[in-house]
Amino acid sequence: MTDAHIRLAQELRHALHAHPELSGRETWTKAALMAFLREHTGLELHDRESWFYALCRGRGEGKVAFRADFDALPMEEQTDLPYRSQNPGAAHKCGHDGHSAALALLGLTLAQTGAERDVYLIFQPAEEIGAGGAACAAFLKEEGIGEVYAFHNMPGYPLGTVALREGTMNCASKGVILSFTGAPTHASTPELGRNPAYAVAAVVSALPGLTRREDHRGLVMATVVQMDVGEPAFGISAWRGKLLLTLRAQYQEELDGLHRAIAALAEGQAAAYGLEFTLEEQDVFPETANHPAGVEKVRRAAEALGLAVVDMAEPMRGSEDFGWYLRQAEGALFLLGDGVDYPPIHSADFDFPDPLLETACGLFQRLI
Repeated sequence: MTDAHIRLAQELRHALHAHPELSGRETWTKAALMAFLREHTGLELHDRESWFYALCRGRGEGKVAFRADFDALPMEEQTDLPYRSQNPGAAHKCGHDGHSAALALLGLTLAQTGAERDVYLIFQPAEEIGAGGAACAAFLKEEGIGEVYAFHNMPGYPLGTVALREGTMNCASKGVILSFTGAPTHASTPELGRNPAYAVAAVVSALPGLTRREDHRGLVMATVVQMDVGEPAFGISAWRGKLLLTLRAQYQEELDGLHRAIAALAEGQAAAYGLEFTLEEQDVFPETANHPAGVEKVRRAAEALGLAVVDMAEPMRGSEDFGWYLRQAEGALFLLGDGVDYPPIHSADFDFPDPLLETACGLFQRLI
Protein backbone atom coordinates (compact mmCIF):
# COMPACT_ATOMS: atom_id res chain seq x y z
CA MET A 1 0.00 0.00 0.00
CA THR A 2 1.11 3.52 -0.73
CA ASP A 3 -0.28 6.77 0.62
CA ALA A 4 -1.58 7.51 -2.87
CA HIS A 5 -3.44 4.18 -2.93
CA ILE A 6 -5.00 4.87 0.46
CA ARG A 7 -6.16 8.32 -0.67
CA LEU A 8 -7.71 6.80 -3.80
CA ALA A 9 -9.54 4.22 -1.69
CA GLN A 10 -10.86 6.91 0.66
CA GLU A 11 -12.10 8.96 -2.29
CA LEU A 12 -13.77 5.87 -3.71
CA ARG A 13 -15.50 5.14 -0.40
CA HIS A 14 -16.80 8.68 -0.15
CA ALA A 15 -18.14 8.47 -3.70
CA LEU A 16 -19.88 5.18 -2.90
CA HIS A 17 -21.28 6.67 0.30
CA ALA A 18 -22.70 9.61 -1.66
CA HIS A 19 -24.43 7.32 -4.18
CA PRO A 20 -25.97 4.49 -2.13
CA GLU A 21 -28.22 1.97 -3.85
CA LEU A 22 -30.61 -0.54 -2.32
CA SER A 23 -30.28 -4.30 -2.61
CA GLY A 24 -30.83 -5.53 -6.15
CA ARG A 25 -30.55 -2.03 -7.65
CA GLU A 26 -26.79 -1.42 -7.39
CA THR A 27 -26.15 -0.54 -11.06
CA TRP A 28 -24.21 2.71 -10.45
CA THR A 29 -22.24 1.15 -7.59
CA LYS A 30 -21.14 -1.85 -9.61
CA ALA A 31 -20.20 0.30 -12.60
CA ALA A 32 -18.25 2.73 -10.40
CA LEU A 33 -16.24 -0.06 -8.77
CA MET A 34 -15.44 -1.67 -12.11
CA ALA A 35 -14.43 1.68 -13.60
CA PHE A 36 -12.15 2.38 -10.63
CA LEU A 37 -10.33 -0.95 -10.97
CA ARG A 38 -10.15 -0.63 -14.74
CA GLU A 39 -8.58 2.84 -14.47
CA HIS A 40 -6.12 2.14 -11.66
CA THR A 41 -5.16 -1.53 -12.04
CA GLY A 42 -4.40 -4.07 -14.70
CA LEU A 43 -6.39 -6.80 -12.97
CA GLU A 44 -8.69 -9.00 -15.01
CA LEU A 45 -12.32 -7.89 -14.59
CA HIS A 46 -15.14 -10.39 -15.10
CA ASP A 47 -18.73 -9.11 -15.27
CA ARG A 48 -21.31 -11.57 -13.91
CA GLU A 49 -24.39 -9.37 -14.43
CA SER A 50 -25.43 -8.34 -10.89
CA TRP A 51 -21.90 -8.85 -9.50
CA PHE A 52 -18.32 -9.02 -10.69
CA TYR A 53 -14.88 -10.16 -9.70
CA ALA A 54 -11.32 -9.00 -10.28
CA LEU A 55 -8.53 -11.53 -10.67
CA CYS A 56 -4.84 -11.21 -9.96
CA ARG A 57 -3.08 -14.23 -11.41
CA GLY A 58 -0.39 -15.48 -9.07
CA ARG A 59 3.10 -16.75 -9.58
CA GLY A 60 2.49 -20.12 -7.92
CA GLU A 61 -0.17 -22.68 -7.04
CA GLY A 62 -3.38 -22.14 -5.10
CA LYS A 63 -6.39 -19.83 -5.08
CA VAL A 64 -7.89 -17.54 -2.46
CA ALA A 65 -10.92 -15.24 -2.60
CA PHE A 66 -12.02 -12.16 -0.69
CA ARG A 67 -15.56 -10.84 -0.71
CA ALA A 68 -17.01 -7.36 -0.25
CA ASP A 69 -20.70 -6.41 -0.34
CA PHE A 70 -21.86 -3.10 -1.82
CA ASP A 71 -25.59 -2.55 -1.15
CA ALA A 72 -27.00 0.17 1.10
CA LEU A 73 -29.89 0.37 3.57
CA PRO A 74 -33.38 1.86 3.07
CA MET A 75 -32.68 4.79 5.42
CA GLU A 76 -32.35 8.53 5.14
CA GLU A 77 -28.93 10.12 5.56
CA GLN A 78 -29.08 12.47 8.55
CA THR A 79 -25.45 13.53 8.86
CA ASP A 80 -23.74 16.69 7.60
CA LEU A 81 -20.90 14.77 5.93
CA PRO A 82 -19.55 16.45 2.79
CA TYR A 83 -20.13 13.12 1.02
CA ARG A 84 -23.59 12.51 2.50
CA SER A 85 -26.10 10.47 0.52
CA GLN A 86 -27.51 12.11 -2.59
CA ASN A 87 -30.12 9.40 -3.04
CA PRO A 88 -33.27 9.88 -0.94
CA GLY A 89 -34.31 6.79 0.96
CA ALA A 90 -30.92 5.09 0.76
CA ALA A 91 -27.79 5.38 2.90
CA HIS A 92 -24.63 3.41 3.65
CA LYS A 93 -25.31 2.87 7.34
CA CYS A 94 -23.83 -0.62 7.57
CA GLY A 95 -20.38 0.08 6.12
CA HIS A 96 -20.62 -1.76 2.82
CA ASP A 97 -19.08 1.27 1.13
CA GLY A 98 -16.02 0.64 3.31
CA HIS A 99 -15.98 -3.09 2.64
CA SER A 100 -15.88 -2.47 -1.11
CA ALA A 101 -13.32 0.34 -0.90
CA ALA A 102 -11.04 -1.86 1.24
CA LEU A 103 -11.21 -4.64 -1.35
CA ALA A 104 -10.51 -2.12 -4.10
CA LEU A 105 -7.47 -0.97 -2.09
CA LEU A 106 -6.27 -4.56 -2.11
CA GLY A 107 -6.70 -4.51 -5.87
CA LEU A 108 -4.50 -1.40 -6.14
CA THR A 109 -1.83 -3.10 -4.04
CA LEU A 110 -1.93 -6.37 -5.97
CA ALA A 111 -1.59 -4.50 -9.24
CA GLN A 112 1.71 -3.15 -7.93
CA THR A 113 3.08 -6.18 -6.07
CA GLY A 114 1.51 -9.21 -7.71
CA ALA A 115 0.74 -12.30 -5.62
CA GLU A 116 2.13 -15.74 -4.89
CA ARG A 117 -1.18 -17.38 -5.82
CA ASP A 118 -4.35 -16.49 -7.72
CA VAL A 119 -6.40 -13.90 -5.83
CA TYR A 120 -10.09 -13.33 -6.58
CA LEU A 121 -11.78 -10.12 -5.41
CA ILE A 122 -15.55 -10.73 -5.35
CA PHE A 123 -17.85 -7.68 -5.26
CA GLN A 124 -21.34 -8.78 -4.23
CA PRO A 125 -24.79 -7.15 -4.27
CA ALA A 126 -27.86 -7.63 -2.09
CA GLU A 127 -26.27 -8.83 1.14
CA GLU A 128 -28.79 -6.99 3.31
CA ILE A 129 -31.68 -9.15 2.05
CA GLY A 130 -29.70 -12.38 1.70
CA ALA A 131 -30.15 -12.48 -2.07
CA GLY A 132 -26.61 -11.95 -3.35
CA GLY A 133 -24.38 -14.46 -1.63
CA ALA A 134 -25.59 -17.80 -2.96
CA ALA A 135 -24.79 -17.09 -6.62
CA CYS A 136 -21.38 -15.64 -5.82
CA ALA A 137 -20.57 -18.52 -3.49
CA ALA A 138 -21.36 -21.05 -6.22
CA PHE A 139 -18.56 -19.43 -8.19
CA LEU A 140 -16.04 -20.72 -5.63
CA LYS A 141 -16.87 -24.30 -6.55
CA GLU A 142 -16.97 -23.40 -10.22
CA GLU A 143 -13.41 -22.05 -10.08
CA GLY A 144 -12.03 -24.54 -7.57
CA ILE A 145 -11.29 -21.83 -4.97
CA GLY A 146 -10.58 -23.51 -1.65
CA GLU A 147 -10.21 -20.52 0.67
CA VAL A 148 -12.33 -17.38 1.20
CA TYR A 149 -12.39 -14.46 3.68
CA ALA A 150 -14.37 -11.31 4.41
CA PHE A 151 -14.69 -8.76 7.19
CA HIS A 152 -17.44 -6.64 8.68
CA ASN A 153 -16.82 -3.43 10.57
CA MET A 154 -18.38 -3.41 14.05
CA PRO A 155 -18.87 -0.70 16.68
CA GLY A 156 -18.23 -1.63 20.29
CA TYR A 157 -14.66 -2.84 19.77
CA PRO A 158 -11.60 -0.56 19.84
CA LEU A 159 -10.65 0.79 16.42
CA GLY A 160 -8.80 -1.84 14.40
CA THR A 161 -9.35 -4.67 16.87
CA VAL A 162 -9.95 -8.04 15.22
CA ALA A 163 -12.84 -10.08 16.68
CA LEU A 164 -12.92 -13.79 15.88
CA ARG A 165 -14.96 -16.87 16.58
CA GLU A 166 -14.72 -20.51 15.52
CA GLY A 167 -17.98 -22.14 14.50
CA THR A 168 -21.07 -19.96 14.31
CA MET A 169 -20.04 -16.35 13.71
CA ASN A 170 -23.47 -15.12 12.61
CA CYS A 171 -26.80 -16.76 13.32
CA ALA A 172 -28.97 -18.28 10.62
CA SER A 173 -32.24 -16.45 10.04
CA LYS A 174 -35.21 -16.12 7.75
CA GLY A 175 -38.39 -14.12 7.47
CA VAL A 176 -41.65 -16.08 7.27
CA ILE A 177 -45.08 -14.79 6.28
CA LEU A 178 -48.00 -16.85 7.60
CA SER A 179 -51.18 -16.01 5.68
CA PHE A 180 -54.64 -17.15 6.78
CA THR A 181 -57.84 -16.70 4.76
CA GLY A 182 -61.31 -17.40 6.15
CA ALA A 183 -64.72 -16.04 5.24
CA PRO A 184 -66.28 -12.62 6.03
CA THR A 185 -69.53 -12.07 7.84
CA HIS A 186 -71.34 -9.35 9.76
CA ALA A 187 -69.67 -8.57 13.08
CA SER A 188 -72.96 -9.41 14.88
CA THR A 189 -72.88 -12.99 13.53
CA PRO A 190 -69.24 -14.10 13.83
CA GLU A 191 -70.34 -17.74 13.98
CA LEU A 192 -71.30 -17.51 10.31
CA GLY A 193 -67.80 -16.55 9.17
CA ARG A 194 -64.29 -17.89 9.60
CA ASN A 195 -62.04 -15.53 11.54
CA PRO A 196 -58.23 -15.99 11.51
CA ALA A 197 -57.60 -13.89 14.62
CA TYR A 198 -57.65 -16.88 16.95
CA ALA A 199 -55.24 -18.86 14.78
CA VAL A 200 -52.81 -15.92 14.64
CA ALA A 201 -53.11 -15.41 18.40
CA ALA A 202 -52.45 -19.10 19.05
CA VAL A 203 -49.24 -19.05 17.00
CA VAL A 204 -47.98 -15.89 18.71
CA SER A 205 -48.83 -17.28 22.15
CA ALA A 206 -46.87 -20.45 21.42
CA LEU A 207 -43.64 -18.72 20.41
CA PRO A 208 -42.11 -18.37 23.91
CA GLY A 209 -42.52 -22.11 24.49
CA LEU A 210 -40.99 -22.98 21.11
CA THR A 211 -37.87 -20.88 21.72
CA ARG A 212 -36.92 -21.71 25.32
CA ARG A 213 -33.15 -21.67 25.67
CA GLU A 214 -33.12 -24.75 27.91
CA ASP A 215 -34.66 -26.81 25.08
CA HIS A 216 -32.00 -25.95 22.52
CA ARG A 217 -28.26 -26.32 22.00
CA GLY A 218 -27.86 -22.63 21.13
CA LEU A 219 -29.76 -19.36 20.79
CA VAL A 220 -33.21 -19.71 19.15
CA MET A 221 -35.51 -16.73 18.56
CA ALA A 222 -38.83 -15.90 16.91
CA THR A 223 -39.53 -12.18 16.66
CA VAL A 224 -42.95 -10.84 15.72
CA VAL A 225 -42.39 -8.08 13.15
CA GLN A 226 -45.99 -7.54 12.01
CA MET A 227 -49.54 -8.70 12.72
CA ASP A 228 -52.31 -7.71 10.33
CA VAL A 229 -55.77 -9.15 10.93
CA GLY A 230 -59.02 -7.78 9.51
CA GLU A 231 -59.99 -4.27 8.45
CA PRO A 232 -60.83 -1.15 10.51
CA ALA A 233 -64.57 -1.69 9.88
CA PHE A 234 -66.66 -2.43 12.96
CA GLY A 235 -69.41 -4.13 11.00
CA ILE A 236 -67.24 -6.87 9.49
CA SER A 237 -65.73 -9.84 11.28
CA ALA A 238 -62.07 -10.30 10.33
CA TRP A 239 -61.52 -12.89 7.62
CA ARG A 240 -57.94 -12.34 6.44
CA GLY A 241 -54.81 -12.31 8.57
CA LYS A 242 -51.04 -12.23 8.22
CA LEU A 243 -48.32 -12.85 10.74
CA LEU A 244 -44.72 -11.91 9.89
CA LEU A 245 -41.95 -13.47 11.97
CA THR A 246 -38.17 -13.36 11.89
CA LEU A 247 -36.77 -16.73 12.92
CA ARG A 248 -33.19 -16.87 14.15
CA ALA A 249 -30.91 -19.57 15.54
CA GLN A 250 -27.25 -20.16 16.32
CA TYR A 251 -27.36 -23.50 14.53
CA GLN A 252 -28.93 -24.18 11.16
CA GLU A 253 -30.62 -27.40 12.25
CA GLU A 254 -32.36 -25.61 15.12
CA LEU A 255 -33.61 -22.88 12.80
CA ASP A 256 -34.99 -25.57 10.50
CA GLY A 257 -36.63 -27.28 13.48
CA LEU A 258 -38.25 -24.04 14.64
CA HIS A 259 -39.55 -23.42 11.14
CA ARG A 260 -41.12 -26.88 10.98
CA ALA A 261 -42.73 -26.49 14.41
CA ILE A 262 -44.29 -23.13 13.57
CA ALA A 263 -45.50 -24.35 10.18
CA ALA A 264 -47.12 -27.42 11.75
CA LEU A 265 -48.78 -25.32 14.45
CA ALA A 266 -50.11 -22.81 11.90
CA GLU A 267 -51.43 -25.60 9.66
CA GLY A 268 -53.18 -27.18 12.64
CA GLN A 269 -54.79 -23.88 13.64
CA ALA A 270 -55.89 -23.24 10.08
CA ALA A 271 -57.55 -26.64 9.93
CA ALA A 272 -59.25 -26.11 13.30
CA TYR A 273 -60.80 -22.83 12.18
CA GLY A 274 -61.49 -23.76 8.55
CA LEU A 275 -58.92 -21.38 7.09
CA GLU A 276 -56.77 -21.51 4.00
CA PHE A 277 -53.10 -21.24 4.90
CA THR A 278 -49.89 -20.40 3.05
CA LEU A 279 -46.33 -19.87 4.22
CA GLU A 280 -43.75 -17.74 2.38
CA GLU A 281 -40.05 -17.25 3.12
CA GLN A 282 -38.01 -14.07 2.60
CA ASP A 283 -34.52 -12.82 3.50
CA VAL A 284 -33.07 -16.29 4.04
CA PHE A 285 -29.59 -16.33 5.60
CA PRO A 286 -27.68 -19.52 6.41
CA GLU A 287 -25.60 -19.94 9.53
CA THR A 288 -22.19 -18.33 8.98
CA ALA A 289 -19.88 -21.02 10.37
CA ASN A 290 -16.18 -20.15 10.47
CA HIS A 291 -13.65 -22.91 9.83
CA PRO A 292 -11.05 -23.38 12.61
CA ALA A 293 -8.15 -23.25 10.13
CA GLY A 294 -9.46 -20.00 8.64
CA VAL A 295 -9.85 -18.42 12.07
CA GLU A 296 -6.31 -19.40 13.00
CA LYS A 297 -4.93 -17.84 9.80
CA VAL A 298 -6.75 -14.57 10.52
CA ARG A 299 -5.41 -14.64 14.08
CA ARG A 300 -1.82 -15.10 12.86
CA ALA A 301 -2.25 -12.34 10.27
CA ALA A 302 -3.58 -9.94 12.91
CA GLU A 303 -0.79 -10.74 15.35
CA ALA A 304 1.83 -10.26 12.64
CA LEU A 305 0.44 -6.75 12.09
CA GLY A 306 0.38 -5.99 15.82
CA LEU A 307 -3.42 -5.84 15.97
CA ALA A 308 -5.35 -6.73 19.11
CA VAL A 309 -7.42 -9.92 18.81
CA VAL A 310 -10.62 -10.64 20.75
CA ASP A 311 -12.18 -14.11 20.98
CA MET A 312 -15.95 -13.75 20.91
CA ALA A 313 -17.86 -15.78 23.49
CA GLU A 314 -21.17 -15.54 21.62
CA PRO A 315 -22.02 -15.32 17.91
CA MET A 316 -23.49 -12.23 16.30
CA ARG A 317 -27.27 -12.43 16.38
CA GLY A 318 -27.47 -10.52 13.11
CA SER A 319 -27.14 -12.66 9.99
CA GLU A 320 -24.61 -12.54 7.15
CA ASP A 321 -24.93 -14.22 3.77
CA PHE A 322 -21.20 -14.98 3.81
CA GLY A 323 -22.40 -18.28 5.22
CA TRP A 324 -23.07 -19.41 1.65
CA TYR A 325 -19.36 -18.98 0.86
CA LEU A 326 -18.23 -20.96 3.88
CA ARG A 327 -20.34 -23.89 2.70
CA GLN A 328 -18.22 -24.00 -0.47
CA ALA A 329 -14.71 -23.29 0.86
CA GLU A 330 -12.71 -23.01 4.06
CA GLY A 331 -12.19 -19.58 5.54
CA ALA A 332 -13.63 -17.10 7.99
CA LEU A 333 -15.58 -13.90 8.47
CA PHE A 334 -14.00 -11.57 11.03
CA LEU A 335 -14.91 -8.25 12.61
CA LEU A 336 -12.88 -5.05 12.64
CA GLY A 337 -13.65 -2.65 15.47
CA ASP A 338 -15.00 0.79 14.56
CA GLY A 339 -14.41 2.15 18.08
CA VAL A 340 -15.80 1.43 21.54
CA ASP A 341 -18.25 4.34 21.63
CA TYR A 342 -18.83 4.49 17.87
CA PRO A 343 -22.43 4.91 16.61
CA PRO A 344 -24.13 1.57 15.97
CA ILE A 345 -24.49 0.19 12.47
CA HIS A 346 -27.93 0.82 10.96
CA SER A 347 -28.15 4.06 12.96
CA ALA A 348 -28.53 7.60 11.63
CA ASP A 349 -25.07 8.74 12.80
CA PHE A 350 -23.04 5.82 11.46
CA ASP A 351 -20.25 6.27 8.92
CA PHE A 352 -17.54 3.72 8.11
CA PRO A 353 -14.20 4.84 9.64
CA ASP A 354 -11.63 5.43 6.88
CA PRO A 355 -8.63 4.10 8.92
CA LEU A 356 -10.08 0.60 8.61
CA LEU A 357 -9.42 0.61 4.87
CA GLU A 358 -5.70 0.24 5.46
CA THR A 359 -6.21 -2.25 8.32
CA ALA A 360 -8.45 -4.53 6.25
CA CYS A 361 -6.15 -4.41 3.24
CA GLY A 362 -3.14 -5.26 5.41
CA LEU A 363 -4.93 -8.30 6.82
CA PHE A 364 -5.94 -9.45 3.34
CA GLN A 365 -2.33 -9.15 2.18
CA ARG A 366 -1.15 -11.28 5.11
CA LEU A 367 -3.82 -13.88 4.36
CA ILE A 368 -2.65 -14.12 0.76
